[in-house]
Amino acid sequence: MNEQVNKNPLLDYSGLPLFSAVKPEHVKPAVENAIEKCRNIIIEVSEKYKEDPSWDNSIAPVEEADDRLSKVWGVVSHLNSVNNTDELRAAHDECLPMLAEFSSWAGQYKPYFEILKKIEASDAFGRLSIPQQKAIKNSIRDFKLSGIDLPEEAQAEYTKVVSRLSELQSKFSNNVLDATHGYTLHITDKERLKGLPESSLNLARSEAAQRKLDGYVFTLEMPSYLPFMTYCEDRELRREMYVAYGTRSSDVGPNAGKWDNAPLMEEILKLRDREAKLLGFKTFAHLSLATKMADKPETVISFLEDLAKKSYKQGKAEVKALEDFAKEQGLDKLEPWDISFYSEKLRQKKYSYSEEELRPYFPEDKVIAGMFECAHRLYGITLKQRYGVDVWNENVKCFDVYEDKFGSIIGTLFMDLYARPGKNGGAWMDECLTRRYRSDGVLQLPVTYLVCNFSRPVGRKVSLLTHDEVVTMFHEFGHSLNHLLTKIDIADVSGINGVPWDAVELPSQFNENFAWQEEVLNFLSSNVTTHEPLPKEKLKALLDAKNFESAMAMLRQIEFALFDFRIHLEYDEKKGGRIFEILNDVKSKVAVTPQFKDSRFPNNFTHIFSGGYSAGYYSYKWAEVLAADAFSKFEEDGIFNKNTGRDFQELILASGGAYDPLKNFEEFRGRKPEVDALLKQSGISF
Repeated sequence: MNEQVNKNPLLDYSGLPLFSAVKPEHVKPAVENAIEKCRNIIIEVSEKYKEDPSWDNSIAPVEEADDRLSKVWGVVSHLNSVNNTDELRAAHDECLPMLAEFSSWAGQYKPYFEILKKIEASDAFGRLSIPQQKAIKNSIRDFKLSGIDLPEEAQAEYTKVVSRLSELQSKFSNNVLDATHGYTLHITDKERLKGLPESSLNLARSEAAQRKLDGYVFTLEMPSYLPFMTYCEDRELRREMYVAYGTRSSDVGPNAGKWDNAPLMEEILKLRDREAKLLGFKTFAHLSLATKMADKPETVISFLEDLAKKSYKQGKAEVKALEDFAKEQGLDKLEPWDISFYSEKLRQKKYSYSEEELRPYFPEDKVIAGMFECAHRLYGITLKQRYGVDVWNENVKCFDVYEDKFGSIIGTLFMDLYARPGKNGGAWMDECLTRRYRSDGVLQLPVTYLVCNFSRPVGRKVSLLTHDEVVTMFHEFGHSLNHLLTKIDIADVSGINGVPWDAVELPSQFNENFAWQEEVLNFLSSNVTTHEPLPKEKLKALLDAKNFESAMAMLRQIEFALFDFRIHLEYDEKKGGRIFEILNDVKSKVAVTPQFKDSRFPNNFTHIFSGGYSAGYYSYKWAEVLAADAFSKFEEDGIFNKNTGRDFQELILASGGAYDPLKNFEEFRGRKPEVDALLKQSGISF
């Protein structure tokens, strides 16, 4: 094993990870080694310094060991998400039980808990920095949330529950990935594909060629699925694709029963409820709020219901307008697989604007340069591409972030933008490295991953994006800035770490706003052929259409959030999860669009069953209120006002999890947040 460890690229790097060198056989030895060192350090400092613990002798060594484990597992998790193979998945999943066991052990190791409490009660605590104090308080809180006060028998049960949950959540995610890739629509008759834009056809031809097939192959990955549902005139084909997508990982649909997540969902909910009760919480929803800004479940429910109430009337009106328009087009009854198609036609009629029509104006390289220019103007930073860096795919780009004032590098960003087999769907940001001082005195700079699933370039050098994809990129870049611009050097509260989950979406949703500003769009857009910016009439159409069917979208997100929160709040072991019963009840109150009776949406809701948003999906809307209100200050002061940008950077982006986000927000805005800012920004009148 020592030879394996010595040559292991997961353990043998001091700078950026050696992604391409990582093989499945490296995973288990590296994880075992990192866990063993963590465990030994925790035991050692707990015994050696129990009488006179301090930050330097007790906490700093554990932070160092934790960082090493985070580096190892972070790379493995990342590669499992972006380069999934059967071998890597098996290696990844084999480590889940040992990681869960270690996490439970570390969270219930009383000698170290006593050391933390001793430091907190000492005179020296007041001389520690605010980030150090917050890290200690968070650790003590997390010990309590890991069952430190439980009797030995209950601790053993807690460990089993957490370990099993880890396995189930990984299996849920794998099932969705397999179900997404397990369906394709193969069409050889081009006539049936009338209405589809050339970009969509090119991608489908490329997919077919890769499979050594004639004609066109469409998949359930977003770059293929969304244009198909939006533009394909063949209603039967739209229905077929919609059913395949909406029944993934379930007991119905084209792959019925093959990757069914239903039993996993039931067990996940049961175990989460048990976890909460073991820790003394009434429900898992109550446990979830222990680390969030919202104080109690009633606050969350009332917040969502208030937003729904204020959006419902306009949402109904938007659906009625869509149904009327579809009837004018000869449709007898609007079905779920018709919504995207007729919405796009109605938008084109009202605003002379089409997402596909604008693709040539948003070449990927121009968008990235424009997005970086926004950050430069707002925060005084410059991003420059670094070449020759080891990456996990040839299309991945690496950028170093420089602080303009001193010219020094403050962080690094990896960007992986294209959809491909073996890569999870959706878009996300994650940390690669956290800003902190290492034991050798070197400042470790923050490094982030920005991952999307856009169409790869087909027959050209750059990918052409829809404006919706531009907004997605701005969103994930906002998360990245939160991590890259941190001024906090304590790992547990540096960057995105330690930030309450319902505040973590604030920087991302705030950053989306710049993709809608006329001033930004003028330097963000450039026709791939003529190099002209977006013409004024197209720019006006894009901005006029910004809030098209916004109440429908608002209610859809509220439906997801209420469903998520209620299945965790109302779980009753005697009755089971009642997943579809609760979903249907939520729909009866807030849904306005036509419904698909065989929908199995919960079966592929990875955000809440495997992605960390359990009893926390509401945080998207919660943070959206903060983001809209924060941006309204920029609208008042000027969108690139340097003083406002500096204040936002210092109070929101740079403060990590060391400070109360609500207090910092109120200091930035000069008052408490107002929900009306979001409704106004969304064009919803109430």
